[in-house]
Amino acid sequence: MTNCIFCGIISGEIPSHKIYEDSNVVAFLDINPVKDGHTLIVPKVHAENLLESGPEVSQMLMETVQKISPAIKKIVAAEGFNVVTNIGAAAGQTVHHTHVHIIPRHEGDGLALWPQMKTDHEALGETAKKVSDLL
Repeated sequence: MTNCIFCGIISGEIPSHKIYEDSNVVAFLDINPVKDGHTLIVPKVHAENLLESGPEVSQMLMETVQKISPAIKKIVAAEGFNVVTNIGAAAGQTVHHTHVHIIPRHEGDGLALWPQMKTDHEALGETAKKVSDLL
């Protein structure tokens, strides 16, 4: 795809710090990391986001997460990690090419999870019914 930074990295036109590559995906260190070892896993086939990719892409991405995360965790001495994909600008997606973030975590590292709403079981039930009905 024209002007896609990840397509440029995949093709080798844009330099990156690759840590893994096979015939389907490439994994490289994020140029603006949240934490040391922050890695992006990107399928070689361009699609806007995970919802626009087929289930085989999701499977390849998660298999790659399982393959490389233990090495990242060991190298940066992380105690855990977040696996995240952002879909749409409202969710923070800035590069519109399917990708997954691996963000190493340490106890007390100062990164906060998103705020949580107060539980309203009636509202949860209504939302659950609406979603399941739509499926």
